[in-house]
This record gives sequence, structure tokens and C-alpha cells, in this order.
Amino acid sequence: MSEKTNKSYKKRFKVTKKGKVVQRRPGMGHFNAKESRKGQLKKKRTKTYSIGTKDLGQYMPFK
Repeated sequence: MSEKTNKSYKKRFKVTKKGKVVQRRPGMGHFNAKESRKGQLKKKRTKTYSIGTKDLGQYMPFK
């Protein structure tokens, strides 16, 4: 069998040019009016992970 990209992984994570893995913070789809402004801005930032190339290659072989 050939390697396949994990689609759920692909939708949630993006690999930058330098190899960093970036994720959008969850919870920004709706129900944000009751959130404090501080909370809204906190969720707007991305989260960076340091995942090794071996682990990343398992889920996203064709990055």
C-alpha cells in the first residue's frame, strides 16, 4: 500500500517553509460575541508545534 496523507491532520495543521507546524486555535467559528475581547484576541493567534520530521512524515508524507 502506498502512503496516504491523513486528511484530518491536513485540515488542522500547516507546515511552514522552514518546517514549523502551525495550527489555528479552535473555537473561533461562532459564539464569540459573549467572549471577552482579550479572549478573542488570544484565540486569534496561531499555535506552533515542534514535531519531528519522522512523526510529521507519518501523517503528512507529501507536505
